[in-house]
Amino acid sequence: MMKAGASHKFISILFRVLLYGIGFVALILLIAWLSGMFEEKVPSDWEERGVRRHTSEPTTEVHEVTKPYVEEAVGTLKASSRTIVASKVLATIDKIYVKAGDQVSKGQPLIDLDAKEYQARLSQAKQGLAAAMANREDAEKEFQRAETLKKKNVVTKSEYDRAMREQQVAQAEELRAKQQVTEAEILLSYTKIKAVRNGRIVDRLAEPGDIANPGTPLLVLYDATSLRLEAPVMERLAVKLKPGDELKVYVDALNKTFDATIDEIVPQADAPSRSFLVKASLPRSEDLYEGMFGRLLIPAGSRKHLCLNMDAIDRIGQLEFVDVVKPDGTLERRYIKTGQVGLPGRQEVLSGLQAGDQVILRKKSSPAEEKQHDGE
Repeated sequence: MMKAGASHKFISILFRVLLYGIGFVALILLIAWLSGMFEEKVPSDWEERGVRRHTSEPTTEVHEVTKPYVEEAVGTLKASSRTIVASKVLATIDKIYVKAGDQVSKGQPLIDLDAKEYQARLSQAKQGLAAAMANREDAEKEFQRAETLKKKNVVTKSEYDRAMREQQVAQAEELRAKQQVTEAEILLSYTKIKAVRNGRIVDRLAEPGDIANPGTPLLVLYDATSLRLEAPVMERLAVKLKPGDELKVYVDALNKTFDATIDEIVPQADAPSRSFLVKASLPRSEDLYEGMFGRLLIPAGSRKHLCLNMDAIDRIGQLEFVDVVKPDGTLERRYIKTGQVGLPGRQEVLSGLQAGDQVILRKKSSPAEEKQHDGE
């Protein structure tokens, strides 16, 4: 009885497993039929959908070019000949004949100081000289008389010596009086300040009525022919330069390049920046001013880079794209990064392309189309 019941239970379980298996297979077949597995397949062209192909658009080739490489050293224009105009005497400023920016010539009057005090000193010195000259004449006459009487043995030796001494003292007093006149004349000349060289007034630091103290700057003057660019140059470049080398200097404010000659290389490197101070003289130009920003262009060999026609670049905001023709004739949209503009109409490519790539030239819009696009 027990064996018959166990057998019946086993058959029941087996029947149930078979039933579930048949249902699972039937479900799979149903899904396959619904998905079209048992129907004849039609070739699909999905790979071609949305893929652009090159037709008749003009193309340009990406070239690899070699050109001289120039490195820049930024610096400031400074005058090697710079003069601080100051007074040598204490006086009130009477007149100032120039202002900042004026061009002056050597010997041209710049400033007049109040000269009344120094004119009075000169007058006193001249009067003292006149008195000294009169005393000297009297002393010489006395000495000549004493010398004549001595020959006749009329005067004693002590009287003769006293007359000689008075003559010598009078002569010394006259010499001192002359020196005082010369000193007073020099001090009076200091009340008229003149330009010591040709140049341009950079700054005016005083006004009429101010007190001119000795040594206090009143004007700043520099020679425009002595302008030079002073720039720190990296040591790996500076060691290849020497005084007399001719380079180019680019001044950003003027968008202009000037010929320059290296005058001096300071023979000491700056430890933090590892650079040498290089000074390059510039030609005289009315457009150049002290303190302007400039770039010293230093040849640093040559390098290879990719060059692309600028008409092939599609700029969207700050992004740049090109359409590259692949070997199978399809077009691939690529993001690129460009560098400096080289030859007219061509630009350096830093990344995104390789030498020999064929790139679609984009059609330039006409002025009317550009105006219409701007209006939209």
